[in-house]
Amino acid sequence: MSASALKRPSKLYRYATRADLERALQFGEFRLEPPAAQNAPNAIMPFGPRAAPGFLTLSLASAWDESLFDASGADCCLVINDAEQFGERIHRAAQRLLPSWAGIDAAVSYGRPSPLGEVFSRPRDHATEKEWLFAWRPTQPTLVNKPVTITIGSIEGIAELRTRP
Repeated sequence: MSASALKRPSKLYRYATRADLERALQFGEFRLEPPAAQNAPNAIMPFGPRAAPGFLTLSLASAWDESLFDASGADCCLVINDAEQFGERIHRAAQRLLPSWAGIDAAVSYGRPSPLGEVFSRPRDHATEKEWLFAWRPTQPTLVNKPVTITIGSIEGIAELRTRP
C-alpha cells in the first residue's frame, strides 16, 4: 500500500490546461513523470541509495494560489477535495501498473534538504509552490526516462474544476 511521510493536506490543487484537467476529472488520468535531472540522484532516502536510480513523480500544490496559474501556464485548476482518498487511489493505480516499485508522498522541503532526499527538495525561491509530491522508485535499479499514465477512474465525487479568476 502507500506510504505518506506526513498527514496529507485536506485539499490538493493541480494547475494545467482545462483539456488535461477534464480528462483527469472524468477518467482519473494522471501522468507520472521523471523528475528534473537535478533532483534525481539518490532521492527518496527511506528506500536506500541505488546506482543510477529512476523515479516517477506527480506534483500537486497543497494550497490555492492564483499566481500558480501564471507559473504553470494554466487556465484551470483541479481542486481535489479529499486528498486522502485521492492519494490512496493514486498509489493503488501505480502499484497495479508498476508492481515492483515503492511509492511515497510528502510535502516538498524548500531551502533545506528533505529527509526524503533530493527529489523532495527544492530551492527556497520555489516555496510559493507549496508542492505536495507523489513519487515512485523501482525496487531494482533501472533507467526511467519516459512518463507513464495511470488511470484511477472518475474523481468527480471528490474533485472539481475551477477556472482562472
